[in-house]
Amino acid sequence: MGNSLMTYLNKRLVDETSFSKGNMNMAGPVITISREVGCNGLKLANLLASRMNTQEGISDWKVLSKEIFHQSAMELDLEPETVRQTLKKSDHYTFEQILKAFNDKRYKSEEKIVKTVKEVVRTLAIDGYKIIVGRAGHLITKDIERSLHIRLIAPLDYRVNTIMNNNNLSRNEALQFIDKVENERIAFRKVLKEDKLREEMFDLTINRASFTDEQILEIIDFTVKKKELMKGLKRKMEYF
Repeated sequence: MGNSLMTYLNKRLVDETSFSKGNMNMAGPVITISREVGCNGLKLANLLASRMNTQEGISDWKVLSKEIFHQSAMELDLEPETVRQTLKKSDHYTFEQILKAFNDKRYKSEEKIVKTVKEVVRTLAIDGYKIIVGRAGHLITKDIERSLHIRLIAPLDYRVNTIMNNNNLSRNEALQFIDKVENERIAFRKVLKEDKLREEMFDLTINRASFTDEQILEIIDFTVKKKELMKGLKRKMEYF
C-alpha cells in the first residue's frame, strides 16, 4: 500500500480545501481509536477493518497510524522519526533550539510540523473509510459528522501483562514503558493546544479487559449501525 497511498494522499491534501466547514456532512466515514497504553488498539483496529470489509463486500476500510507520520514527513521533507520526536517531546523549545544550532537546512518549526500532521489526519478522515489509531484523531476530526470515536481502557495489571507478553519485558520495564508513552501522548496533545484528553468527546468507551476481541467488535458493529455511520453512502472506488 505504501507508495500508492502516499501518491493518493498528496492529491487529497490538495483537494481537501474543497471541504468547507459547513460541508463536513459529506466527509467520512471515519473511526478513531484512542487507547491507554497496553490495550492493543492497533490489533483491534485491524480486526475491525477486516470485519467491516467482509460485511461490506469490498476492501474499503484502511487502518492508519504510523502512516500519518510518514506522510507528514514527506510533506515536510523530513525523516518520519524527526516528526515523531518533535510531537512527543515535552521539551519542544529545547529541541527546536538544538536544530537551529546545527543549522539544519531542512529545519521546520514545531508549528509547521503540527499543522502538517493535523492536515494529513483531516485529509485521511475526510476521504473516509479510515480507522485512525491514536494521533489525537478524535480531537482533529471532531467536526466530521460521519465519525465514531472510541476509547479503549483497561486496568493497569491487564495493560502491564499485555506489554510484558508483547515485548518480552519485565514488570518494571513494562511499567516504565507505560509511563514513557503516556507522557509522550500528553506532550502530543499539548502541541495541539489540548491539555486534556477530553473524555466527553468519545462516543464509546470500552474496558478491554471485560470483553473478548470478538465481543468488542460486535459492540462496535452495533454502534456503527445505531449511529448510522454508513447510511446513504455509495460504494467508493478502490484506490490502493
